[in-house]
Amino acid sequence: MSTARRTLLAVVICAVIIGAAVLWWNMSRPAPQAPVAAAPAPEPAALAVPESAAAPAEPVIQYPVEAPPAQALPLKAADMGTVLTELLGRKAVLEFFALDEFPRRLVATVDNLGRSHAPPMLWPIKPTPGRFMVEERADGSVINADNSQRYTPLVLLAESVDAGKAVDLYIRMYPLLQQAYEELGYPKAYFNDRLIAVIDQLLATPAAVEPIEVQLTEVKGSIPSLQPWVRYEFANPAFESLSAGQKIMLRVGSVNERRLKAKLTAIRQQLIKRVAPR
Repeated sequence: MSTARRTLLAVVICAVIIGAAVLWWNMSRPAPQAPVAAAPAPEPAALAVPESAAAPAEPVIQYPVEAPPAQALPLKAADMGTVLTELLGRKAVLEFFALDEFPRRLVATVDNLGRSHAPPMLWPIKPTPGRFMVEERADGSVINADNSQRYTPLVLLAESVDAGKAVDLYIRMYPLLQQAYEELGYPKAYFNDRLIAVIDQLLATPAAVEPIEVQLTEVKGSIPSLQPWVRYEFANPAFESLSAGQKIMLRVGSVNERRLKAKLTAIRQQLIKRVAPR
């Protein structure tokens, strides 16, 4: 693969590297019916304040993205299909990618990785067939060690990408991503700040002693589940309370987790280097 193609691939991996890992395990809870991004928390009821009280300040941007070079043309939403086809081939794009509203899917997935649930219908990559596998033991169920092998090809691909060049293309894409983020319901939020915050959260995923114990989510009712493998959750309440992205980090296995964290650290360092002067 040429350097240019590796660079463009890095842009996709930079934002959905962890979200893509979940393609081999359907989410353990039913997804929302409508494909909408997680909405901001509702504001508390307004309280009476003195007329002299100052209006709330605009949110401060922590990591402003520098302007791309003048000669670098920004990417457009219509370019995504062509760019990915040139990168991976038409067959791969049709099989794996959801090109409709690609920028919106990308920013929604990044945002949702930092929340409790990342709806599969919002992913920029189509779910891949396959079941989550467990190993039954006398004292309960644990994640089957073979699950980690499913994620290895993606991890190897991520490791082959130059983080600096990935951020170069991310900056070219940024106006499109920021617009999509605002349209999702965050008109005063800055997507690059959110991306770095989610990366920091993923890097803070707690270590787990393998094999990790799981259990079936209780379903009340007389109708039996036809797909019990989609109902597994972590037996440890501390793990189950983690964000969607952190849960995925645990699911990919400790070896893949260390390698992904190394790549995310490199990408974060490059993002910080490209912060615009204030």
